[in-house]
Amino acid sequence: MAQPDDPRGILYPSRLPSFHREPPPDELVGLVRWFWVPRWNLRDGEVSRQEILPFPASILVVEPDGVTLHGPTTGASHRELRGRGWAVGASLRPAAIASVHPQIQAIRDDEVPFDAPDLRRHVADAMADDAPPARAVARFAAWAIARLTPPDEAGRLANAMEDLISTDRGIVRVEHVAERLGVTVRTVQRLARSHVGVPPLAMIRRYRLQEAAQRLREDPTLTIAAIAAGLGYADQAHLATDFRTVLGLSPSSYRGRHSR
Repeated sequence: MAQPDDPRGILYPSRLPSFHREPPPDELVGLVRWFWVPRWNLRDGEVSRQEILPFPASILVVEPDGVTLHGPTTGASHRELRGRGWAVGASLRPAAIASVHPQIQAIRDDEVPFDAPDLRRHVADAMADDAPPARAVARFAAWAIARLTPPDEAGRLANAMEDLISTDRGIVRVEHVAERLGVTVRTVQRLARSHVGVPPLAMIRRYRLQEAAQRLREDPTLTIAAIAAGLGYADQAHLATDFRTVLGLSPSSYRGRHSR
């Protein structure tokens, strides 16, 4: 499973506002990947554009005016921050989906209000007066322990699928996942559809693209061809196609933005 210090998915780290990630308590390890808390206080007229390539997952987000469930995305996303604000989010593991939405595919690339006024109230109170993020995370975690159903057998298998795809760079095909889990390809496809909301191949491609972006910005000595080969792409052209399709720019252009 990805850890709170995992930098994948954050396309422009230098643009981040005050940002804190915290691992879940033991009771939530099978349900929550991590909690995250950004805070910002921008000058009048200043805009901070946050661009990310999200993990293939859903997130539950508390903000001052309510709670929102964000479904899995098929591309990069961004948000423009203005003024002063905060958010407290939980990145949900596949096993948690049954507790928050009956058909997660239905909100792919979308977000819906989530009816949890008590969660909003407790978290907002904890975020008042610039209190340490840990207090709000503790309130969110307590709510999640009481509200989310512990993983069942299908949820545990879906978590194992996610762990495998997110950590094993040798996984480049759905058949590899099925073989490692000892199940059929159809089972993997069904688990991804019901517990993640995107196909398993899309999960594989997302993690590879996240890691490619990380290597491009962090290691200028690596050639793009070497990055492509190291992540199982057929060649550099396939990596470039993925980059343009999802991020709208070439790998070299993305690297150039981090070398200025």
